[in-house]
Amino acid sequence: MSLPELAFSLVFFSLLGLAYVKGYDFVKKHAPEHLVHFYLIMTAIRMMMVITVVAVYTLLISQSREDSIHFAAWFLILYGVMMVLTLIYKH
Repeated sequence: MSLPELAFSLVFFSLLGLAYVKGYDFVKKHAPEHLVHFYLIMTAIRMMMVITVVAVYTLLISQSREDSIHFAAWFLILYGVMMVLTLIYKH
């Protein structure tokens, strides 16, 4: 994985994590009865964004099959780490 791909991945997941944390705090403060809905919606949005990024990389940017596999594996590992960290941090 190249440095730009690594930097993009880290920024992408940092922004997604920040959006979740800030959104969670906002919903908890203003409408705590909707936290379950927020969590489900945010989970779906994060999953769709990850799938979209992997698909765009694989179809438009990748130069080889190995690059695609490495990027997808790295991205999915970071997705799992982000999910665990946001759940630990906010629950």
